[in-house]
Amino acid sequence: MSGPDAVRPPGQSPSEPSEPSGPSGSPARRRTRRGGKAAGAALALATGGTLVFAWFAVGGDDSQGSQADGLPPGTAAVTKQTLRATRTEDGELGYGPSTPVTGRLSGTFTALPAEGKRIGRGGMLYELDNRPVVLMYGAKPAFRELATGVEGPDVEQLEANLLALGYTGFTVDEEFSELTAEAVRQWQEDEELPGTGKVELGRVVFAPGEVRVESRTAAEGRQSGPGGEVLTYTGTAKAVTVELDSADRQLAGKGTKVTVRLPDDSTAAGTVTDVSTEVQPATDKADAETKVNLVVGLEGAKAQKSAAAYEQAAVQVDFTTGTRRDVLTVPVAALLVLPQGGFGVEVVDETTSTTRYVPVTTGLFAGGKVEVSGDGITEGVTVGMPK
Repeated sequence: MSGPDAVRPPGQSPSEPSEPSGPSGSPARRRTRRGGKAAGAALALATGGTLVFAWFAVGGDDSQGSQADGLPPGTAAVTKQTLRATRTEDGELGYGPSTPVTGRLSGTFTALPAEGKRIGRGGMLYELDNRPVVLMYGAKPAFRELATGVEGPDVEQLEANLLALGYTGFTVDEEFSELTAEAVRQWQEDEELPGTGKVELGRVVFAPGEVRVESRTAAEGRQSGPGGEVLTYTGTAKAVTVELDSADRQLAGKGTKVTVRLPDDSTAAGTVTDVSTEVQPATDKADAETKVNLVVGLEGAKAQKSAAAYEQAAVQVDFTTGTRRDVLTVPVAALLVLPQGGFGVEVVDETTSTTRYVPVTTGLFAGGKVEVSGDGITEGVTVGMPK
């Protein structure tokens, strides 16, 4: 928009100024100023997906620095603050993504945990031939039998768990020694397992921490075979999952801070803990799509307590798309579109009941405010606002 002609109704000559309307459709208030006429009207601006209204002045060439008779309908102060533009996406509150547990041993399922049960280090995930398959903590999955002479980070992971469970007499390192084997035999005796001093593949399942059983795939009395899924588990802390289109991948990465709005309108701080990509296959009605799945962990005991009231719920997640620190701002509604082009504000001198129009450069739009800079625009300056 470069001047009055940009807002003139079709067929109206330049000498016939239009009667602009306010947001409600009623004629906007006119104010007479020296050297020309000014009218206020609403201009819709799209800022970050939100429709806001700026007010513009239509008048002569002396709009910059001219004075008006009387004050505008409302006023606001120029403030200094940090602006953050956000984008909101839908999310699902739950316990985060699930992980399957596959069997490595053959036998008959003699006990399975209830869905929703929480299992910690040393707890039984399920029972096979009346012998437990045990949960231990660690990032590396079990992939081989562990016995005397074996070395590697998986050995150190096992030994750290044995020590945490109260077994001693060995050094936590990457070597499976005779002392480690003795500690394993003590653990096997307590678990009513054969005291071989070896940890067979499939007897221990490693997970990052305490787990919550989400679903059971197997059933008691059925046979287990290597590679068969037994159950799925999640973490025990509340988390939010968000699905984005691939084009929005840059919106967040691992470690990105977000704000989660819960169903009761309270908010909780969150951090993106995991980012993964999923290709959804084509169907008869849609082409194949690539989706980005985010996991957002809720930070702090207070947030977890607030979220605990909901087993599953739809929530909204606010992502920060832009930040400007310690900038001068005015309400978006204070913006004017000047006849010569560009934006301005109506600076008010309440002592003399006069105003003048000052061009401004705009920056970030966020939360109904806009970053501005211009000649004489300082913190505390009063600007005009529509009624």
